[in-house]
Amino acid sequence: MSNSLRDQLLGLGFKDAPKPAPRPKHDSPKAKAGQGGLPAHAGKHTHAGKPAHAGRPAHAGKPAHASKPSQRQHKPTHPKGARREDIDLAKAYAIRAQREKDERIEAERLKQEEARLRREAKAKLEAFLKDKALNAADAEHVRHFEYGGKIKRIHVTADQLKALNAGELGVVQMNGRYLLVDAATLAEAETIFAQAVALKVDPNAPAQDDPYSDPQYQVPDDLVW
Repeated sequence: MSNSLRDQLLGLGFKDAPKPAPRPKHDSPKAKAGQGGLPAHAGKHTHAGKPAHAGRPAHAGKPAHASKPSQRQHKPTHPKGARREDIDLAKAYAIRAQREKDERIEAERLKQEEARLRREAKAKLEAFLKDKALNAADAEHVRHFEYGGKIKRIHVTADQLKALNAGELGVVQMNGRYLLVDAATLAEAETIFAQAVALKVDPNAPAQDDPYSDPQYQVPDDLVW
């Protein structure tokens, strides 16, 4: 009868009641978790027990560039003027050191050049004075004079002493010896090497300029030997 009633109801336009939806075959916790809207790997852990980074932004945990302190804040605040001053001071020291070095080199060069010229002049003077010395072997008088800051002496005859004090003769130092020469030879020797002229008497000069020309150092004209 139920069938006939069903048929009658269907004939009247009624439809069969809808069948319930079939239940999922795998009713496991994982499936339930998936149904709850959570990601399938939400409960999983990464290597070494670390939680997975699913759902977090790629840059999570890293400080943003905007949050970094400005590099200018860590730099020491040196005034530009101080830096410029340090640079200028270093340049000044370098320039002065180079100038002092150049001066030492130049002074040494001049010293060597002077020594060379001195050697050449002495050699030339020695050649010029050859056979021009008037030193007498029998000279019995001593004529003192100042040379090189010290008192020197030369042995002369009576006539040579007079001529020497009159400026007619002179004395030249050569190789540690004092040579008596005439006025012309003395003048030429002075042009070759002036430092070698040991005694050049000016007869018109005051007596105090040459104290050793005093009569007490001279031989009297009427002295009889």
